[in-house]
Amino acid sequence: MRTGIVSWGAYIPKYRVRTEDIARTWGDDPQRIIDMYLVYEKSVEGYDEDAVTIAVEAARRALRRGKIDPRRIGAVYSGTESKPYAVKPISSILIDALGLSNNVFAVDMEFACKAGSDGIVAVMGLVDSGRIEYGMAVGTDTSQGEPGEHLDYSASSGGVAYIVGRSEVAAEFEAVYTFSSDTPDFWRREGSPYPMHGEGFTGEPAYFRHVVGAAKGLMERYGYKVSDFAYAIFHQPNGRFPMRAAAMLGFPPDKVKPGIVVTHIGNTYNASALMGLARVLEQAKPGDKILLVTFGSGAGSNAFALNVTDWIIERQRADVPKVDDMLADKIYLDYSMYLKNRKMIKLFE
Repeated sequence: MRTGIVSWGAYIPKYRVRTEDIARTWGDDPQRIIDMYLVYEKSVEGYDEDAVTIAVEAARRALRRGKIDPRRIGAVYSGTESKPYAVKPISSILIDALGLSNNVFAVDMEFACKAGSDGIVAVMGLVDSGRIEYGMAVGTDTSQGEPGEHLDYSASSGGVAYIVGRSEVAAEFEAVYTFSSDTPDFWRREGSPYPMHGEGFTGEPAYFRHVVGAAKGLMERYGYKVSDFAYAIFHQPNGRFPMRAAAMLGFPPDKVKPGIVVTHIGNTYNASALMGLARVLEQAKPGDKILLVTFGSGAGSNAFALNVTDWIIERQRADVPKVDDMLADKIYLDYSMYLKNRKMIKLFE
């Protein structure tokens, strides 16, 4: 059997902030903002949550779903752009929090929103080489957006963990293709609390060039057609971009909508496309093919072709919270409480 996804786990915080609440706070028209981004609400971390706690919970669920002994994990890669420590890895925290062996490749990845999928590529190589039995890749973020700036409407929180191996594989990796360039569409300087956008670079030269380029490259190199895939999942900075990318590639909406989560949790950055994949895996059938295309500003995309196996049925039956369950399980915060939890505003005595 090919190397593939043995198990997965996802975590979405319960707390939500409505887009209309943010818009009214800053004097924007709520309906105009919703129409612009197609994000109705976003998930936000609680006061005692961060990218580490989110990663730990997602990873624990992945281990539980696959009934995998943590000591059999030989590598853990964490992808994030919202580390709570400027200098200290998340991956080393996961070793002790999950009860992994100390003989583990532990690495934090950085490439904006595609670092989590870069971790998947890395553990695929270690598994293929026979150096490890199982590897774990985690995409986790409590993404940043300056209050009142347009990122504030979508920047959200969530995490997904994938365990990769060669036995009892639920979805095989058939092909991988990457497309990268130096496109400065998004960045954050050292010491700056919030990222900056290259504005006009964000769509055409960045997201669409790389997402479409990676997908086309994979399909052309390996001979895939749109009709081969039951599902197509793209990075989701907002509700419009993935649907437009799908249309550019010729994918009908019914193959894309099952993986769309951004409309009700916002852009979880490194967990964005990977959360969409988790949702699709929870409804896919044996024999289905899935196209997954991640994106990270700076800029680059990874495209994956996956083939779902019979093991998917057992993984779907596992007693682990599903993405749809977490989408429905929510507590609304007003915008001011969200800013307080994020420590963006402080109380003075």
